[in-house]
Amino acid sequence: MNKDQVKGRVEQAKGSVKSATGKAVGNRNLQAEGEADKLGGKAQATYGDLKEDAKDAAHDTGVKKSNHEHGHLKATDVQMVSSSCSQ
Repeated sequence: MNKDQVKGRVEQAKGSVKSATGKAVGNRNLQAEGEADKLGGKAQATYGDLKEDAKDAAHDTGVKKSNHEHGHLKATDVQMVSSSCSQ
């Protein structure tokens, strides 16, 4: 779980409390703020979920954050096969 997932879910919970409080006391502005906070929290949590899914997918394929070379061929494996291109 990453920080966006945590912050998003906390914001959703705060929004739910704020919305319920606004509804209970009849304060439409507070209720609307709570609903907006819930939506913002859901968006942030979803973003965090997508980041986590991407990280898991990269891990499954063997890609590393510091992997500068792609695939199995390394620059040291390349050899000149013909001198026809040399000048």
